[in-house]
Amino acid sequence: MSDPVQALFQVGVLKSTDFPPNSRYHDVPTRRLTAPDGSVTVYLARRLVPPPERFALLQEHSVTQGDRLDRLAARYLGDPERFWALCDANGAIRPDELVETLGRRLRITLPEGIPGPFGE
Repeated sequence: MSDPVQALFQVGVLKSTDFPPNSRYHDVPTRRLTAPDGSVTVYLARRLVPPPERFALLQEHSVTQGDRLDRLAARYLGDPERFWALCDANGAIRPDELVETLGRRLRITLPEGIPGPFGE
């Protein structure tokens, strides 16, 4: 094979995905289910979210009137579509719950596995 990128895909070093890098599903692998008739269904494996304490805290945000999760993600993470990272860092199942209570302190964190500025 002359294409080195395709060769990396074939040996499993690179993984193809239909999800963009800012998607919560970007790194979630796919699985295949073959039915008795031979038909194949491809589906996403379960996405396991680590507990919030595994994310290194950078700062906190106090919720104020009019706060929206997409705007907070744009402000702190540089991408409004990464609102799900705020949900993960704060243990929220329902995104809107993070901005419903004025004064609530939201954790703004690094992604899991990246140590904080103080070696956390």
